[in-house]
Amino acid sequence: MPLQIALVGRPNVGKSTLFNRIARKKLAIVDDTPGVTRDWRLAEADFYGDPVIIIDTAGLEDAFDYSIESRMRQQTERALDHADIALFIIDGRAGVTPIDEHFADFLRRKKMPVILAINKCETEKVAQSAMGEAYGLGLGDPVVISAEHGLGVDELYSALEPYINQFADDQHEEDDDEDIDPDFLPEDIDDLEGLEDYDFVEAEKIEAEDEAKPIKLAIAGRPNAGKSTLLNTLVDEQRVMTGPEAGITRDAITVEWEYKGKPFKLVDTAGLRRKAKVNDRLEKMAVDDTMRAIRLAQVVILVLDSDLMMEKQDLSIAGHVIEEGRALIIAVNKWDSLKDKDEAIEKLNKRLQRSLGQISDIPVVTISALYKRNIEKLMDLVVTTHEHWNRRVKTGELNRWISHMESHHPAPLVSGRPNRLKYIAQIKTRPPTFVLWVSYPQKLPQSYKRYIVNGLRKDFDIGGVPIRLLIRTSKNPYSS
Repeated sequence: MPLQIALVGRPNVGKSTLFNRIARKKLAIVDDTPGVTRDWRLAEADFYGDPVIIIDTAGLEDAFDYSIESRMRQQTERALDHADIALFIIDGRAGVTPIDEHFADFLRRKKMPVILAINKCETEKVAQSAMGEAYGLGLGDPVVISAEHGLGVDELYSALEPYINQFADDQHEEDDDEDIDPDFLPEDIDDLEGLEDYDFVEAEKIEAEDEAKPIKLAIAGRPNAGKSTLLNTLVDEQRVMTGPEAGITRDAITVEWEYKGKPFKLVDTAGLRRKAKVNDRLEKMAVDDTMRAIRLAQVVILVLDSDLMMEKQDLSIAGHVIEEGRALIIAVNKWDSLKDKDEAIEKLNKRLQRSLGQISDIPVVTISALYKRNIEKLMDLVVTTHEHWNRRVKTGELNRWISHMESHHPAPLVSGRPNRLKYIAQIKTRPPTFVLWVSYPQKLPQSYKRYIVNGLRKDFDIGGVPIRLLIRTSKNPYSS
């Protein structure tokens, strides 16, 4: 396991900026507003050739009630419990404050290695002034940096290097957080027509590789639907902040976890309101972060508040998940508090059928995240839906099937000629994507395309996930 480094300090000293700098990705939301980061998040990084795990934390504040500030402090303390070393960051422009002194004392009592970094030192004058005060914290020689401009990061690495070497790990997991492009297609699709033995992947090899990789599961929904409570219930830990206030979560927080031996990457996302109501700059950044989390996910749980069943914004989120080609599961939360359950389910089913009819069997499960009800049923659905999203069908089997579908219900005639279904092949998974070659593709009605897609769902057990069907012109449209 690589060295785990927790970045701690007052609000707005530049922790998230340094986190992004070391990770070489814009993973954390950064803004001049104090208190942007509220939960702790971690990322693997290659720090000058050495693998490390960096932990971004909420700003430390001297609060011990049930305020947001107090809960942020508790989250930072939990992050420190997971870390091997603390990187204590102060603001060189502001100098050492009483809160810095208070938490320097707190870190000394933790009996863990601490490195002091003075951030925002873009000029020699600021650096010299801050250095004198920083020595008074009793944390050894400070490292002068500017996270925004990348100054002094090499000196920071030198200070961390002895600890990194202690935790050196020869195995460095590859970064699999790259975008999964749902629109990626193989080249020269039309050359595939007629190849009965075509198989777009070596299925056994791919499945063996996928088995060891975690399922990327994003938890999305409107504010205060219970997304963070669900994540905490799953991992059985107060991993992210919760409370009655809407919009507590800002950053998309990733947590590694296992369910029945299967690895997962859980992502708690910020609540999504209607665009017209999103005016705050921070909320806009949080929305962008959530959209990125959905794009990188494999399965998305859309959490609904049972009192506000599948409103317009919920449908908008569900539509976005489907457009991205992700597998969707709907979890109706706070089910225990609902009085007329039958009426609520009927209302939900009608709205799904009317607005998301392109996927007729989206999995739905009723839960109580707070009281841990139906959580196992939800996760079993996630595993099954992920399998459907990865479903592969052999070409020969598909073409025998399409011949049966055509004989049972031929496509409408075009100017008296039959619109023959010539050949079908699956060209990718995630989501399952098929190409169908026909005599006259422009004349194939939408109703007939739905007939083919619904048949694929039913006969090959690909329920509850998006299916993409591409229609191509056959090389010889006149052949019978």
